[in-house]
Amino acid sequence: MRRPHTALALVLMLAAPLPAMAQQPGTPTPPTITVTGTGEASARPDQALATFTVLRTAETARAALDDANKAMREVSDGMRNLGAEDRDLQTSGFSINPQYRYDNTEGSQQPPTIVGYEVRNTLTVRVRDLARLGEILDQAVTLGVNQGGEIRFELAEPGAVEEAALKDAVADAMATARLIAEAAGVTLGAVREIRENVGMAPPPMPFAAMEMRTADAKSVPVEAGENSYNASVRMVFAIAD
Repeated sequence: MRRPHTALALVLMLAAPLPAMAQQPGTPTPPTITVTGTGEASARPDQALATFTVLRTAETARAALDDANKAMREVSDGMRNLGAEDRDLQTSGFSINPQYRYDNTEGSQQPPTIVGYEVRNTLTVRVRDLARLGEILDQAVTLGVNQGGEIRFELAEPGAVEEAALKDAVADAMATARLIAEAAGVTLGAVREIRENVGMAPPPMPFAAMEMRTADAKSVPVEAGENSYNASVRMVFAIAD
């Protein structure tokens, strides 16, 4: 019973005049002003991601794996003892690679010989209490970590900072558009199009630091600094006159 109505609606759509859906050929394009604005906002991070790797070598893959497994269990348990929850611990890398020896003499080349195996197990830890980050780094080495140590500072809720950067970018674009319109002797019209892009910028070097001291003088010194978020917008304005 619904098919006749559908067919009628299709006929009505096809019968609609084309000028209502598209601009007639030959019609001049309305003049516009296109500008790009940039903005930035910063905030102190409130958490960090630290990456720790246990590297072990042995004559056999089994022996290297057993050593790496034992060490990583100690590291994981140690992180939990320092306050990390299960959701804060994630295996982010694992590899087993043979180690070769190349015996080359003058005029001849011998095939490589496997002399051992290397196992890498990488753990990424989310540190929610930055005051303990130095202690965690120090303890990780004590527990057997011998590679890695990459740290990335983050905001748990970056939305407010991203919004501030975006507002700054829009204000910058609108100020530029007004300046161009005034210099050209035209009147700035309504916004016709906006495209935005927001992202976290890498920390400057050197960067303003927030020192985090702990009671334990053996802890690794850590500087958290600030995270900067950059935003850019492309805005198209109509020219009113």
